[in-house]
Amino acid sequence: MSVYAIFQGVGYPLDIVVCSALGADMYDCVYPTRTARFGTALIPEGVLKLKHTAMADDVRPIDPTCNCMVCKNYTRAYIHCLVTKDAMGSQLLSYHNLYYMMKLGRDLHTSIIQGCFPEFVCGFLQKMFPKGDVPEWVCNAMEVAGIDISSCCAPFSSS
Repeated sequence: MSVYAIFQGVGYPLDIVVCSALGADMYDCVYPTRTARFGTALIPEGVLKLKHTAMADDVRPIDPTCNCMVCKNYTRAYIHCLVTKDAMGSQLLSYHNLYYMMKLGRDLHTSIIQGCFPEFVCGFLQKMFPKGDVPEWVCNAMEVAGIDISSCCAPFSSS
């Protein structure tokens, strides 16, 4: 008999990785599409705010490592122009964000099946927190889950 843990409203990529380590296996959230409506794209480093004026001249894709049709065909500058004036920008960002989340889910699943989930977690955290400033709550949760992430966490002060 299988037991499934559904977490509704958990949608931040970091939360999904942490909750998966703690045993959750189903999620339901509007985060990828809601955040797109506000001009924000999900990327391995966190989020990219495409409404920001700095994006107006940026000719790179949203995420150079992403294979979605949005990243293959549109620049940050083009999407910036759309999200500030047209609903099509939100639609393109929704597509990208959903692609990102589906890839995250596939990568999570594959790492568990292949027995390399702890390495996946460390790689994910290193991309999101390259300076090692992983939030203490994440480090605590990983300790509870029995996953050693000391290689990607800066030590905390004992204050």
